[in-house]
Amino acid sequence: MREVTGRAAMRSPGHPGHVRAMEREFWVVIATGLLPAEAGVAIGVSPVAGSRWFRESGGMSPYSWPPPSGRYLSLVEREEIAIQRALGKGIRQIASALGRSPSTISRELRRNAATRGGKLEYRASVAQWKAELFARRPKIAKLAQNDRLREYVEDRLRGAVTRPDGTVVRGPSTGKWTGRNKPHRGDRHWVTGWSPEQIANRIKADFPEDETMRISHEAIYQALFIQSRGALSRELILCLRTGRALRMPRSRSKRVAWAHVTADALLSERPAEAEDRAIPGHHEGDLIIGTDRSAIGTVVERTAGFLTLVHLPREEGWREQAIIKNGPALSGYGALSMNRALATAMAALPTELKRSLTWDRGKEMSAHAKFTVATGLKVYFADPHSPWQRGSNENANGLLRQYFPKGTDLSRWSADDLAAVAHTLNTRPRKRLGWKTPAEAFNEHLRSIQEASVATTG
Repeated sequence: MREVTGRAAMRSPGHPGHVRAMEREFWVVIATGLLPAEAGVAIGVSPVAGSRWFRESGGMSPYSWPPPSGRYLSLVEREEIAIQRALGKGIRQIASALGRSPSTISRELRRNAATRGGKLEYRASVAQWKAELFARRPKIAKLAQNDRLREYVEDRLRGAVTRPDGTVVRGPSTGKWTGRNKPHRGDRHWVTGWSPEQIANRIKADFPEDETMRISHEAIYQALFIQSRGALSRELILCLRTGRALRMPRSRSKRVAWAHVTADALLSERPAEAEDRAIPGHHEGDLIIGTDRSAIGTVVERTAGFLTLVHLPREEGWREQAIIKNGPALSGYGALSMNRALATAMAALPTELKRSLTWDRGKEMSAHAKFTVATGLKVYFADPHSPWQRGSNENANGLLRQYFPKGTDLSRWSADDLAAVAHTLNTRPRKRLGWKTPAEAFNEHLRSIQEASVATTG
């Protein structure tokens, strides 16, 4: 076979895998902001394959060279060669059909054919795998070749923290690295932690005459994130400020974080009558968050400033059963829990006082359409990073922090406790109400609605 094909024996490819053109397309799709699993599905491979490609490459595309220009045979052309060969066509006929030289087709059939059966047998997938394998020109990373340069970079990344007199400060003790991102809300190693850009520019000042001591910051990033480079230990990513185990494409930050905010639920679609607070029945809402995933819902009527606190108890099974991926949230303020609790809290209101509810963009109201159907109260969402559009609610949340400070567990308070605090705030006089209390102003609205109903009925 070596004499026939002109190549040494090769290991069996098993499943030839996906062609490089498909992997290259994967990274093009990743650059648009899709997640790895989504990008895999978009190009026609499994979500697992997409996630594996992204993880093994450290979140960075390994294709730093331009795509093929057409000089070499593509997979589509190899598939056509296999079909024509199976039909008994000759080399010149195949070359004429593909617009290639007969010598190109002859060389392809000889050099890239499968040889497992002891004879030449042309299969497009195996031929593509062989061609890509021999086309690789692996280049040894600069940091892997130059020990002095690598030691300089590593020292600036994970060098010890010292006092002005040179005494080493150990810092806190940390656990073993798990291969994931930096510990969440946990201690990290104290290191010098220079950024790759600082290293790449400072080395020019430290070695002005030595051209071998030069490296770009991008080369350092690639050595850290791409496993196949093998120049720097992957654990050194913890020395970077971000501490990310994978490099995230910049376009990922442009993903829509509020997919539950539909066009008809934007603040601009809210009735104009809600702006001047003259007509009662328009509300503002949000959550105040405590420790251990605890929360309290807050709803304020815009005209009277009447406050309603929504009790959000834990769901059955909280911290007792394993977390189910994409399963229902059991902390008390998941979408289903929030809908149920909020609907109960607003049930006592007459229809005339259920005109609109303006909410922050939190995912707890992602099932707002079902809430509207169940209660008749239309939900609108404020613009991103615009708390002033829910000014009454933000003011009430600030007052509530006197009773429910930040950093405390809010799940310990019962519905009766919340009702007592709400009553306290609703019976405080307000300057904008002419020193009436929110409870008094709200009761006046209720009486006027009842009188209008009696007059209509009579």
